[in-house]
Amino acid sequence: MKGVPYPATVAILALAFSLASAYDPSPLQDFCVAINNTDSAVFVNGKFCKDPTTVTTCDFFFPGLNIPGNTAASKLRSSVNLVNVDKLLGLNTLGISLARLDFAPYGLNPPHIHPHGTELLVVMEGALLVGFVTSNPNKIFTKGLNKGDVFVFPIGLIHFRFNIGKTNAVAFAGLNSQNPGLITIENAIFGSNPPINPDVLAKAFQLDKNVVDYLQKQF
Repeated sequence: MKGVPYPATVAILALAFSLASAYDPSPLQDFCVAINNTDSAVFVNGKFCKDPTTVTTCDFFFPGLNIPGNTAASKLRSSVNLVNVDKLLGLNTLGISLARLDFAPYGLNPPHIHPHGTELLVVMEGALLVGFVTSNPNKIFTKGLNKGDVFVFPIGLIHFRFNIGKTNAVAFAGLNSQNPGLITIENAIFGSNPPINPDVLAKAFQLDKNVVDYLQKQF
């Protein structure tokens, strides 16, 4: 049998390496409880490991997801309580996090992306309209969800949740990252610091510059 040509071998190895390095590697120890070390500028997963001899049960425990979020504090009438590695240090290197989402009637979790994680959502109470948009040519997948329904949002794609009911809604989301990250679209575009040049946004969105100025002031 003839051997695989060298260029093809290199291409296959490169592809295998890129797939293998696309996500955090599997840990080689039982756990690596994070310890915040502000004296170092080294950020692999952004954390260092706590001395295993000082680890306690509390490092793997987080209370309070039974408590509803304060939707009244948000203009969008929604609340998200994300339990990531910053709140539950035992999540470090385990590649998972969890969130509770609360919605007042007609509350919105606005279009956003998680650059580091896919999200699996389950509705516990109420009714939600959810959806995500693919990369070009930007097809939208949207669905009305009720109690017990599950929906998945692929990693890095813009997605949203909207309470279409007249009662409060509650959902829980699991993400395959200890720190999935968050980029809220309107905040990133109109609320960046320093702000994006208004001329750029006016041309990109085909808006009057005064409208762009108004939107930037909102964020």
